[in-house]
This record gives sequence, structure tokens and C-alpha cells, in this order.
Amino acid sequence: MKLMSFALTTAQILAQTKTVTRRTGWKTAKAGDVVQPIVKGQGIPKGGKVERIGQPIRFTAVSREVLEDITPQDVFREGFPQMTKGAFIKFFKQANGCRRTAVVTRIQFEYLEPRS
Repeated sequence: MKLMSFALTTAQILAQTKTVTRRTGWKTAKAGDVVQPIVKGQGIPKGGKVERIGQPIRFTAVSREVLEDITPQDVFREGFPQMTKGAFIKFFKQANGCRRTAVVTRIQFEYLEPRS
């Protein structure tokens, strides 16, 4: 099973308030894929282990879109109900080193097990 890092949104994954994620990669992702959320997958010291976050998730829809086309509803689905569209775009650009016109992968997903 593939692993997907949620280093910047670990709390939202734990609370199961995040149901959409945007990625600069993941171009071959497709609906039906099941992945394990983790805190981070790179920069782990030798002998270190990945930290899993909850149970696996299943992708329900995958598309490619321009970052600046995000809707306020999707900012909420990303786990940031208090953030404006502009603030989210700025946050994403800084975290991923891209432009607001970058084409990103939008992945909608569901939790396979309810939060305990």
C-alpha cells in the first residue's frame, strides 16, 4: 500500500475533517486507490519509522486543476474552515514552491473507518 504524507495537516486527518488534498505530484492517482496517511515520508533518520495517522483512506475522485481555481468550499474540505481562498493559495505556494497558476492534482477521499 502506498503512503501519503500529511505533515502540514496531521491534525485535520486525525479529526477526519479533511476530505480533499491537493498535490503537485500524484499524477497517476485514480479513484479507488487506497493509501495510508502518514506524518512524513522523507527526511526520516536511518533506523527511523514512518508514523501512521489513523487508518487507510480511499480516493473517490481525482482530477488535475489550476491551484488558483480552488473554491471556498474546497478550502473547507482541505481542513481549513477559517482560511480564505487567497490565504490557502499563499499557504500552498509557500509549502510546495509553486505558482498560483500551477496545475495540481486534486484528490477527494473518504475515511475507511470512522474516527474512534
